[in-house]
Amino acid sequence: MSTAGGSNPEYVTARVRARRSALYGTEEYRKLIRMGPAEIARFMEESDYESEINALGSRHSGVDLIEYALNRNLAKQFDDLLRWADGRLYDLIARYLRKFDAWNVKTVIRGIYSGSDREDIADDLIRAGEFDDQLLDQLLDAPSIEDVVERLSGTIFAPGLEEAYEDYEEVGILVPLENAIDRTYYEHLLDELSVDEPTQQYREFLEAEIDFRNARNALRLAQSGADIDPAEYYIDGGSLFTASELATLSQDRDELVAKIRDSKYGDDLSEALSGLDEAGSLIQFERALESALLEYTDTLGYVFPVSITPIVSYVLAKEREVDNIRAIARGREAGLAEEQIEQELVIL
Repeated sequence: MSTAGGSNPEYVTARVRARRSALYGTEEYRKLIRMGPAEIARFMEESDYESEINALGSRHSGVDLIEYALNRNLAKQFDDLLRWADGRLYDLIARYLRKFDAWNVKTVIRGIYSGSDREDIADDLIRAGEFDDQLLDQLLDAPSIEDVVERLSGTIFAPGLEEAYEDYEEVGILVPLENAIDRTYYEHLLDELSVDEPTQQYREFLEAEIDFRNARNALRLAQSGADIDPAEYYIDGGSLFTASELATLSQDRDELVAKIRDSKYGDDLSEALSGLDEAGSLIQFERALESALLEYTDTLGYVFPVSITPIVSYVLAKEREVDNIRAIARGREAGLAEEQIEQELVIL
């Protein structure tokens, strides 16, 4: 709809509750893990992915069909949120959906860094943010990471990326660029966010997301072995860490987990934090962080059920569904054992 007129959270949250109830649960994932790609596509055809599977089925098959259908459905779902929303609610949703602009920039940069084909990079884009197809195609056509940075001139990401590119050239890893993208996204997300009681719950969710993002990024930097101070890539807006404190905690995962456990997140996240304790790798640790954030935003969504918070909770849950289905399809294609695939999933 538009930013004009009054906000309409009652209408949008009612529509979102219906969409949320249709998301896959544990039982559906158990069935999918035992299926091959063709069976997964047929299973999806009997759910909310029917129109995408039918539209794409004549041109694609197997994992390709699943990938295209997932990305198209995700973009459609979030376009619907904007189509339903009015006024201030529209603005809040549009700001949050810029996360897909950030995702797409990181996807292009990672693809170029790893030498992936243009088509493979394009398959992983999620066209649900503010960037139009023309700009995304320009990024996909960029021959180097430096060209990507140049082609983003005039966007919110340009200043941070231009500054971080010097660090990238020096250390040769993508962490400085990715952290700059995240930091820009959250700075603009919180900019001029007026606060009433329901929106305060949304701000608390954003603080949690920033806190977990800072924790993940600090650990990535520490594991990379690069001579970079995590404090230099600290994202403002969280409430759990200061920049200097995070730089210290990044050297000791046990202390980092203990800090989260003793914080305001601890009571609501006890089960997820046990997953953090047991995580044997950085990837498992990040999966546990994603699970913790999902749990936390669900909790806040019940406090003010007619607000932006349950809408954002749905966005996160829908993302996780798409990621889970993709992980299952790719895992089955690669011949992974069911237990290995299960470790890749984030399920509440």
